[in-house]
Amino acid sequence: MTTISSAAAAPVRSSTLVRLLRLLRVLGDALATYWVRREAIKTLRQLDDRTLRDIGISRCQIEPAVAGELDIDLVRIR
Repeated sequence: MTTISSAAAAPVRSSTLVRLLRLLRVLGDALATYWVRREAIKTLRQLDDRTLRDIGISRCQIEPAVAGELDIDLVRIR
């Protein structure tokens, strides 16, 4: 007769729980980042064109600038 110890099952539950918590943390971080970026875009869209030019972007560059995809050195507004 084979005996199965309950101690052997504990690490499986523990590692599954750790993975679930890690996934929840990653999803929470992604959601928080999304909200912060959307708020930054909203704030920049409320600025007038002159103010945007002062900070070095045009209206069509707001989203790439917030996402960090805009290389300001390559795109200079005159």
